[in-house]
Amino acid sequence: MKKVKRTWSIEEKEFMLKEIEKLGVTEGCRKFGIYQTTYYDWQKKYQQGGIEALKPQYIQRSEKEVRHLEKENGRLKKLLAEKELEIMLKDELIKKKMLPWKNVKK
Repeated sequence: MKKVKRTWSIEEKEFMLKEIEKLGVTEGCRKFGIYQTTYYDWQKKYQQGGIEALKPQYIQRSEKEVRHLEKENGRLKKLLAEKELEIMLKDELIKKKMLPWKNVKK
């Protein structure tokens, strides 16, 4: 028999936390079919960081990664712009130096 991992939305988790507080830990956990350790983990996260802390870790990690990648992207864009400007200036300088050579008659 295959076990299926259940997932709950943030709103469902918050609802369960409030209901379990009303019903009691043992009875509430039985009602929703979750372990007491799961309840206590959710409660600890909720108290420390609010509803945002109940997001799955992979979502939290990806948001941090996105911010890091945005910073890196900005840094790379600046570097690219500087390199393109440098190449453009070198091209203009070469054209100016080559101009007298083109005008020389053989």
